[in-house]
Amino acid sequence: MKLETITNALPQSKLRHEGNWLFSPKPLSLDKKTAKSLTHLGHPLAQFQQAADSLYQRSAKGKLPAWIHQLLDAGKPHWMIDAQRAPALRNAMPRVIRPDLILTGDDSHNSFALTEIDSVPGGMGITLWLSQFYSQHGFNVLGGANGIRDGFQSLMPAGDGGGRILVSEESDDYRPEMTWLADQCQNITSQSAENDTGSDAAAYRFFEWFDWENLPSAKKLAASPQLISPCKPHLEEKLWLALLWSPSLRGIWEKELRGNHLKRLREIVPFGWVVDPAPLPPQGALPRLGVHSWDEVADFSQKDRRLVLKISGFSELAWGSRGVYIGHDMPGNEWRAQINAATTAFDDQPRMMQQYHSGKIINHPYFDPETGEEKTMRGRARLCPYFFTDGNGKTSFGGCLATIVPADKKKIHGMRDGILVPCSVE
Repeated sequence: MKLETITNALPQSKLRHEGNWLFSPKPLSLDKKTAKSLTHLGHPLAQFQQAADSLYQRSAKGKLPAWIHQLLDAGKPHWMIDAQRAPALRNAMPRVIRPDLILTGDDSHNSFALTEIDSVPGGMGITLWLSQFYSQHGFNVLGGANGIRDGFQSLMPAGDGGGRILVSEESDDYRPEMTWLADQCQNITSQSAENDTGSDAAAYRFFEWFDWENLPSAKKLAASPQLISPCKPHLEEKLWLALLWSPSLRGIWEKELRGNHLKRLREIVPFGWVVDPAPLPPQGALPRLGVHSWDEVADFSQKDRRLVLKISGFSELAWGSRGVYIGHDMPGNEWRAQINAATTAFDDQPRMMQQYHSGKIINHPYFDPETGEEKTMRGRARLCPYFFTDGNGKTSFGGCLATIVPADKKKIHGMRDGILVPCSVE
């Protein structure tokens, strides 16, 4: 295969505004055990989201401690809080689940570190096109050539009514791939979220709730059970990955989730903390950190700062690796400044922290964009499998996008010097 074989096959839209990436002669190959583990994550993740919704709703009704819903409601307008508690949305759940998984492990085995769960993910159009292209060239792509298309089609009702994808100006970089994805499906169109009238027809939401003031029909859409994903912004908070480890919620999680699902989640979700500035009792300590306050965490040495600080959600900085700070990759004074910012903003924009898990080093071929010459990148990979659910916990796997970046990059996301490929089975 040559570089021209791929670039000549790209849709005219190129799938992403200003979004160049490196092309590869082959997908990222996974062994059968890793592929099985990856493709079977959908159900436990769906169960986790249902359990999280249960915790939130029970807290809001006074059946669990109030601090749970207060933490997740921080910074959100009252109308949105009321909307996500409305009876009409009681059973509404995200229909797309895409975890961000850092490929970890060593030469003898692979494992994952889950850093985020996205309910309105980009990348579906690109993953579908890549899956089709490499399948046509003889590779055994996970999910098949059209797994993403079939999964996305299943979100919308069959027949003439169809559905629409609502893309906001804030998400405009993704408009070409979402338009192309709609074109691959039947009776689905891509439309401007700003110009939408908020009809009751099925709609896939490709906008973030923090942007609601720029969307005239936001409140009407938020009330619709036909909106995919629904107006439940609490479920889009990264805080849940820290709350999974909260000592005070341990017994509740054990009641809400099957034992094997909880075990699997704790195997792949790095230990985390809510950056809550509330003082601890004299004998208290932050779990696993062994200190009494976040001020002491701010004084950690570089060696002890293998930690990742993140804005949780409901912010323009909460996606695309923005608002992510890696402790050992920044000067001590900047680390302290970010810790102070996190504790100061707790009431309006909570942050969470996770242990840092370094991705394993892999070697993968790519084409030099200038010469077309095949080269090898020594890099690290993020895997993004896409799962589609019926809203009741039944899931299907659609495909998986691998992003491979040079090994010296601490944050893994789509970038000009990153390789984008689907995953295949050895």
